[in-house]
Amino acid sequence: MANNAVKVPLLSGSADVTQKAKWQLNKRRLLRSRSAPGTDLVPGETNGNKPMPRTVSIFQNFHPSFKRVAIYLAIYLGVGALIFYLVRNQIRGLKTDGILDAIYFSIVTMTTVGYGDLVPNSDLTKLLACAFVFSGMALMGLILSKAADYLVEKQEFLLVKAMRMHQKVGPYEMLKDLETNKTRYKFFLVFFLLLILIIAGTIFLVTVEKLDFVDAFYCVCSTLTTLGYGDKSFSTQAGRIFAVFWILTGTICLAQVFLYIAELNTETRQKELVKWVLTRKMTNLDLEAADLDEDGTVGAAEFVIYKLKEMGKISQEDISLVMQEFEELDVDDSGTLSTSDITLAQSS
Repeated sequence: MANNAVKVPLLSGSADVTQKAKWQLNKRRLLRSRSAPGTDLVPGETNGNKPMPRTVSIFQNFHPSFKRVAIYLAIYLGVGALIFYLVRNQIRGLKTDGILDAIYFSIVTMTTVGYGDLVPNSDLTKLLACAFVFSGMALMGLILSKAADYLVEKQEFLLVKAMRMHQKVGPYEMLKDLETNKTRYKFFLVFFLLLILIIAGTIFLVTVEKLDFVDAFYCVCSTLTTLGYGDKSFSTQAGRIFAVFWILTGTICLAQVFLYIAELNTETRQKELVKWVLTRKMTNLDLEAADLDEDGTVGAAEFVIYKLKEMGKISQEDISLVMQEFEELDVDDSGTLSTSDITLAQSS
């Protein structure tokens, strides 16, 4: 197509609008980009080549498949329990019930607690323990990245609502606050749950395992941190039933607490960088760097891109990939996109 072909603008506007009106139009164009992540057309769900419309919630991007993780965990524990039950005579230590001990041993191995109250006593069981500890650690990583976030985020809205009971805020304000402070609320929830698990574990060890308070608290801490010294552990049948659920939940919660602390530190540094970028004075060197098309002036889009690069939100590689797509769509090499460009690009 020739370069002087009639272009059909994506956004309507007359040719004789004033400079101020042009700026307002460009401003509206830029503001429209805020809706891109929340568009009603979701990639990946298509009917032929046409996207399938659906309503998108801000939570939907954070809902991993909890069922899949639960199935993996059930398979792991089921296979582990079966195998270690069959070789139970080759495992030495304090035993209570065959199946329960096998599940308990699988959990202790998976979470790398390793008390030492049950230990492999043959070459076969040692090799099986090696295989199960590596597969268990991989599964723990999957649980941390999937199931834990899923369960926490289910309660986030309730937490925001509870923290703002004394304030008259609507659902939109709460959702906005949740999106802005997501990591902080996750940290509060997981930390609160961890405290409950520490208290529950300590009380259980005192009342059921008959440990004194210091030994019970010591056992709880050595378990959750996966130190597993082994001098104190769950030795009764009731204790091991409790331990099967408590050890798995507790070790995951502690790992999540440390993860969210790291994320909060990263977010704090990112916010400080954004504040510095937005408050520092622009210089001629900045304008020169922001002038992407090297025409001696910096438009609103160029300014936005330059600031986002300074904030570390996008990289030069991101821009290059987007520009590559733009050039492929710009069939007539005019430097702008029109409906005719899109039609020709789709038909080629």
